[in-house]
Amino acid sequence: MQLSDFNFDLPDELIARYPLETRSASRLLHLDAQGQHHDLHFTNILDLLEPGDLLVLNDTKVMKARLKGKRASGGAVEVLVERMQIPFVAHCHIKASNSPKAGAELFIGVDEVKVTVTGRHENLFIVEFSQPILDVLDKYGKLPIPPYFNREAEDIDTARYQTVFNNPTKLASVAAPTASLHFDQELLNQLEAKGINKTFVTLHVGAGTFLPVRTNDIENHIMHSEWCDVSDASMQLIKETKARGNKVIAVGTTATRATESAAQANGGELKGWTGDTQIFIYPGYEFKVVDRLITNFHLPESTLLMLVSALSTQENILKAYHHAVAEKYRFFSYGDAMLVDSTATK
Repeated sequence: MQLSDFNFDLPDELIARYPLETRSASRLLHLDAQGQHHDLHFTNILDLLEPGDLLVLNDTKVMKARLKGKRASGGAVEVLVERMQIPFVAHCHIKASNSPKAGAELFIGVDEVKVTVTGRHENLFIVEFSQPILDVLDKYGKLPIPPYFNREAEDIDTARYQTVFNNPTKLASVAAPTASLHFDQELLNQLEAKGINKTFVTLHVGAGTFLPVRTNDIENHIMHSEWCDVSDASMQLIKETKARGNKVIAVGTTATRATESAAQANGGELKGWTGDTQIFIYPGYEFKVVDRLITNFHLPESTLLMLVSALSTQENILKAYHHAVAEKYRFFSYGDAMLVDSTATK
């Protein structure tokens, strides 16, 4: 398949750069297994799920991973912590007028925390901090909100660019699992009261989620690597849900990638798994876990658009997206949501 197969025109004014006042106030476009779309509100998710169904949610927490600093010469730099290795060492993106070499020293904050570049790991810099990284992020870091917001992080993002169920011990993402941003505690309580189950997996979202696909033939694209953890207990719940004929609903592409990675690593068996995943899901992929997907509206020609097309079809998704544009749905991280049903279940 060609990259251009996943293109569509998106007016700039449909990009949601700020959240709605209430998390669950967004709209919901339901794309059913027959490829028909239905205009709803997100709270209608209560009517679309059945007792015994299982929601799979990503409990990662977003780090204040963006740091402003300077070189020894005074030139401005920006350090984005992508993945911590040990408390003082991380793999990072660095923006500077010239790419820093091994041995270069950068300085963060008024007390000039020293950051030393020690080498490269693929497209990232290996850097050593003179103070514990999490302490530095807490003191000087900013939330790394998506580039298409075209603004700096603001106070509103501190709460709204995190899920209500994020796990503080899993502070390691540089982007939010945005489908989960639609859930407030009241809606979660209502789902639980209806008998809809939930389980948590972890995938630490990397900045690679925003990288464009640069190959015309999408099968030549190499996915970025992200760490995930899917417990045996979560996979057992998934297995039991399927056995009784209920549906497994992944909340977001990250929960999808985590659970499908675990199944893939175990040869299709529904067992727990922890590790780095580079799974690339595009049309033709056979899902082992996910029956339905709650997700936001994604960028043209993105791997996320390819993933949702794999669960339905590319034709169904693009028709739904054209409808969403015509009806002025809000796009991307702070935008509206979709519920996509697998065409395999029709």
